[in-house]
Amino acid sequence: MKTTPFLILMSIAMLSSCTRKNQDLEVYETSESGNQLTQITNFQQAENPSSIKVNSETELQTITGFGGAFTESSAYLLNQLSSEKRNLILKAYFSREGANYSLTRTHMNSCDFSRNNYAYSPVAGDTELEHFSVDEDRDDLIPMIKDAMAISEDGFRLFASPWTAAPWMKDNNSWVGGKLLPKYYDTWALFFSKYVDAYKAEGINIWGFTVENEPHGNGENWESMHYSPEEMTHFVRHYLGPKLEADGKGDLVILGYDQNREGLKEWVDVMFKDEASSKYYGGTAVHWYESTYDYFPEELQYAHQKAPEKFLIQTEACIDAEVPVWKDDKWYWKKEATDWGYDWREASKKYLHPKYAPANRYARDIIGCLNNWVDGWVDWNMVLDTKGGPNWANNWCIAPVIVNPQEDEVYFTPLYYIMAHFSKFIRPGAKIIETQHTDEALMVAAAENPDGTIAVVVFNEGKEQRNFKLDAGTISQSISISPQAIQTILIK
Repeated sequence: MKTTPFLILMSIAMLSSCTRKNQDLEVYETSESGNQLTQITNFQQAENPSSIKVNSETELQTITGFGGAFTESSAYLLNQLSSEKRNLILKAYFSREGANYSLTRTHMNSCDFSRNNYAYSPVAGDTELEHFSVDEDRDDLIPMIKDAMAISEDGFRLFASPWTAAPWMKDNNSWVGGKLLPKYYDTWALFFSKYVDAYKAEGINIWGFTVENEPHGNGENWESMHYSPEEMTHFVRHYLGPKLEADGKGDLVILGYDQNREGLKEWVDVMFKDEASSKYYGGTAVHWYESTYDYFPEELQYAHQKAPEKFLIQTEACIDAEVPVWKDDKWYWKKEATDWGYDWREASKKYLHPKYAPANRYARDIIGCLNNWVDGWVDWNMVLDTKGGPNWANNWCIAPVIVNPQEDEVYFTPLYYIMAHFSKFIRPGAKIIETQHTDEALMVAAAENPDGTIAVVVFNEGKEQRNFKLDAGTISQSISISPQAIQTILIK
């Protein structure tokens, strides 16, 4: 597949020279058959189409945004490309003509998708963090974020997550595993405050934090630091929250937990036990790695009910334990991918990790989240190479955009287009609204944007075309969706 800047930007632009059946409705489709956010204007009719009804009178959660993560790996790769290809990728992610990402994440200190281990507090015993420095981020990470900011006309929120404190602050003196020593709780809270100041000095505003990436750990494979629900809540309640408040940063959002959804109930019970425990938490962060197909609606519903006024954000997802498949769109729609749990999960939970199609997993999970009170959905790395790195931990994964720096080549996988079906058309401040549909083979979610437009996302995981009649207010339109396809229907 050719990936010249002209073809890519034209494929994601909202342009068409075809005559529309309904001037107030636009349909965009990405499919196994080759559509890439392609505008569809002609639909095959059916005698007995199913029904999709949209009720904008019933409003649910308010959308915070959609996007991906700035990692050192992604930023380093962008700097290995020509300026033309680098700008192509950043525009594809952050311009209005592209995916227009609105919610993003980055890491504090190093993570597995760094080129090596590093900390902003390298001097042991420096409890006042007099030697704090983000110099490690200046070559790659900070320039990527700032260039994305320059391209984004609508702006985006950025939150940061630590994988670990420097080893000297931990009980095992290691990058991997262990816990933060209580005598350094004050220092670690100060670390967050200093990070905000350091990035602000670079012209980058931080919107919020997750307290710790994956507090249960990651099998002792890369940077990590463990908390129990009680330990994290103690740290937030008595150290992090008060420190940010005292430093005039009380409006920063603090998201607790930040790991897989199956363990969510235990965490929110502690985090939101009472007014004192929940005071400084702005919400809850979750990941998707517990299963390749189950989005855990009961757990998401439970978390919302415990704190209905707070954020519930999916903060990390990727096709893990896979080396990227290069320039083969068909592979992303086949059930051939496996994840960490396919080989290593305990026997009683192995059923959660069958082979799966990456495109299906993204579409299914995002729609499932939107229909269960999640207000933001953030992918992991924006860019990786053909090996699935660079990554000091050899933790190979797939990103929506894959590059070959040696040949200055870029491949926009189907995952990029699926992300854009949401991020481009469902904007911050949109309200998720009620939908009803009669075809159980389809998944449907809808949102009304602040400008009054309505975006309806329809996913057909099956291998047969489906036909439906969409009714939304004064709009009534018969539409067909291709086999293995996702559509966004924009109602003006």
